[in-house]
Amino acid sequence: MAEHTHSHDNGHDEHASMSKKKIWQVFFYLLGITALEFFIALVVIPKFGMSQGVANFIYIVLTLWKAFYIVAYFMHLKFEKYAFISSIVVSLVFIVYFIVLMLTEGAYLHTHMPR
Repeated sequence: MAEHTHSHDNGHDEHASMSKKKIWQVFFYLLGITALEFFIALVVIPKFGMSQGVANFIYIVLTLWKAFYIVAYFMHLKFEKYAFISSIVVSLVFIVYFIVLMLTEGAYLHTHMPR
């Protein structure tokens, strides 16, 4: 008598909560965030005169929000162990920090170097 009769599981019980309904829900969250980005770019900035610096900050926040949904649900990181998630997040923070430092240094050198 075999106790494991569900051959379609293949050990993916932790991903069982990713139903079609949840996938569509996350899709519409991503679609809504993207629509908000387009609304800001096409309506808010031209008609209400939002500064480009504020708009860029909002774009970065919205893009990070979308990245969270993609990584958490479509890459199944939400269902992983805490240590694995922590290692990825810490690595990502260091990479983003490095990029910000390089952009800041590049802007400084471009502004202050004699020609």
